[in-house]
Amino acid sequence: MNSSQKVVLRFPPELVERPLVCELALQFGLHFNIMRASISPHREGLMVIEIIGEKKKQEEGLQFLQENGLEVESLSQDIKMVEERCIHCGSCVGVCPTEALYVEKPSYLVKYDETQCIACEMCVLACPTHAMEALL
Repeated sequence: MNSSQKVVLRFPPELVERPLVCELALQFGLHFNIMRASISPHREGLMVIEIIGEKKKQEEGLQFLQENGLEVESLSQDIKMVEERCIHCGSCVGVCPTEALYVEKPSYLVKYDETQCIACEMCVLACPTHAMEALL
């Protein structure tokens, strides 16, 4: 049965030109959706991807990436909401393209669904109290 998971990949400068993510499709039969990428020759690269396929193949594919020098972490580690700082103003809700941030009714509290987040960081820029943090 296919499942998906979102991960953040960090490429050291010496690996940015290697097609390691394409190997996920070729060697492990996985599909991937690039959600965000910032990769330049001779510089560190960052890619946020959703990996789709059999769970065992996903694990094998991620292990392959790590063995080849990429740093792999769960996307949920990328953007965090610091609840103590949130004043529930909704500024972040208006800029969130995936509705990972939403206003819960009837309480009108801002809620964060990490599984919907694509780590675009728009909420980080919009939050006046710095309740949304990018952990990159």
